[in-house]
Amino acid sequence: MKIAIMSDSHDSISNLKKAIEICLKEKVEKIFHCGDLISPFMVPFLGNFNKEIHLILGNNPGDIYLLTQKILDYPNIKLHGESAFLEVDGYKIAMVHYPKVAYAFARTEEYDFIFCGHTHRYEVKEIGKTLVINPGEILGKEGKPSFVILDLKTKEHKKIIF
Repeated sequence: MKIAIMSDSHDSISNLKKAIEICLKEKVEKIFHCGDLISPFMVPFLGNFNKEIHLILGNNPGDIYLLTQKILDYPNIKLHGESAFLEVDGYKIAMVHYPKVAYAFARTEEYDFIFCGHTHRYEVKEIGKTLVINPGEILGKEGKPSFVILDLKTKEHKKIIF
């Protein structure tokens, strides 16, 4: 299964739209957004993906009440709060915003994949049997916008820069 991992959109409508377009073109099956989407007006752009989306909050959650109300219009978006612990196609996946938390979870060796964000910098680490992926940022403040496309079965991952 091909999935996309993204983080730190910080209200960049144009970059989120581009990322979603790339996901559709690449036939991504699910999106995992690791936080800091921020404003409720971003939800429709994320929701345009029309497939399953897993979203966590991050350290800049914006107006959580309005965000949750807007997400109710998009049943394909699952808001998990500050973290998510999922099983997808038999793989255990954790989503957290902070990399240091991701590294701590990875040391438990309970997860196949852990996705995080926050630093706005792309980084992939293998800790024990766990692949930890920070996709960089959709915003593009610290450099060019980026996200990651991952094949869960092969662990092959590709940084997408746009």
